[in-house]
Amino acid sequence: MRENNHQLATLFRSMADLLSAQRANPYRVRAYRRAADALLTIEEDVAAVAQRHELEDIEGVGKDLAEKIREFLETGTIRAYEELKTPLPPEVSSWAKLPGLSDSLVTYLYFRLGIRTLPDLEQLVRSHLLRTMPGFSGSEERLLQAVQQQTRGHKD
Repeated sequence: MRENNHQLATLFRSMADLLSAQRANPYRVRAYRRAADALLTIEEDVAAVAQRHELEDIEGVGKDLAEKIREFLETGTIRAYEELKTPLPPEVSSWAKLPGLSDSLVTYLYFRLGIRTLPDLEQLVRSHLLRTMPGFSGSEERLLQAVQQQTRGHKD
């Protein structure tokens, strides 16, 4: 009767995959994977461990992940997971068609750097910071022209 363990392990693995796609801190990604593995190795249901206030005794489960486990046991979900699953707005995901940008880079720009609008993106390109990011494979000049063209298109 370790259904909670399996559900949580699946959730933590999904969170790790989503975080990885967003280029989150690799240690954070690894922490979710390690906790998922640990949940599958414990002999009893994680709810029993939580009742004894011993979640942090599980290998790889610290304060933050223990809190997420408690949230799951109380509500059946983890709010942070629901937020991670939230797709990019369509106008932002369309940026992947711009020269030099990819889906994963657009996701990173949106979630990690807070680039939400075409003017934000234009400012980033003008700052020359984009060229330092892994995954950018193009000409800043061509991208800037494409962004300006799209910006003009949105005003019409």
